[in-house]
Amino acid sequence: MADLRDFPDQAYSGVHHGPLQEGEWITLQDSKGRRHSVNLERGKIFHTTKGGIEHDQLIDGPDAVVIRSKGGVEYLALRPLMADYSVSMPRGAAVIYPKDTAQIVTMADIFPGAKVVEAGAGSGALTTALLRAVGINGQVISFERREDFAEVARKNVTGFFGAEHPAWRLEVGDLVEKLNEQDVDRVVLDMLAPWECVDVAAEALSPGGVLCAYVATTTQLSRFVETLRAHGEFTEPRAWESLVRDWHVEGLAVRPGHRMQGHTAFLVTARRMAHGVQAPRKKRRPAPGAYGDDYAGPRRAEPSTERSVEPSAEPSVQSSGDMPTATGPSATDT
Repeated sequence: MADLRDFPDQAYSGVHHGPLQEGEWITLQDSKGRRHSVNLERGKIFHTTKGGIEHDQLIDGPDAVVIRSKGGVEYLALRPLMADYSVSMPRGAAVIYPKDTAQIVTMADIFPGAKVVEAGAGSGALTTALLRAVGINGQVISFERREDFAEVARKNVTGFFGAEHPAWRLEVGDLVEKLNEQDVDRVVLDMLAPWECVDVAAEALSPGGVLCAYVATTTQLSRFVETLRAHGEFTEPRAWESLVRDWHVEGLAVRPGHRMQGHTAFLVTARRMAHGVQAPRKKRRPAPGAYGDDYAGPRRAEPSTERSVEPSAEPSVQSSGDMPTATGPSATDT
């Protein structure tokens, strides 16, 4: 009798039960922890330095078994978890790794039924996590500028779920030019210049919605955060990174592992205020020189009520393209 939990065409979880089937991905792991991703095909052989492994030995058999190569070496065969699949999938663009994917899903509060906009789709690693989180009653709209990357993402996402996910729409093009959605719950940006999307994201997001960005460098981080502040209708941005370190545990030999997942990117989240409502200003003074003569980034406009009370506060701004510039003397914020 079929396992009633295994209906990938209806549940779209990417999780399968029962015997291994042709077309499924499996992970083979040797005794040293080296992993190989294999797509099962009848009649095929996976070749290793220790001999081949016939796919037919695994097809129609159970998950989580030990199989021997022709050279007598044992391999653990398992269906991959989503984290395993995301780091081993074919790539166009670099993938967002599981440690950051988990942070995005949790800290951006991706929930079942949510309407989420994503840019760009990359290789589809984050997309699979977003789709699993929103479920078939939600919606994920992914924008990818490059058609070749979009095709890689489509194949990877479809390969994970086993079919086209009904909650997913993939658009080839620039989010700034093509986004015309309203009442969006979450916007997730993984791109070189996420600050270019702030105004469009603000128009699409519902009040209280979350804007989340994944940026690799400190200069990207600074410009995006300051652009959010200059916009004025987002809460104070929160920026952080996550570092993951394994531990070696054998009896009394307990120590940090020799490898760790260090810096991959910074994450930034902020919530959309109601339209026309300015967020409260940050009360803590910036570090001396943070907005001094050398600073040429975005600046938040000074409300008139504060200007009359605090004459030495930051100057007002005029927007010039995507980089606002100060109209008054430079502020040192000392």
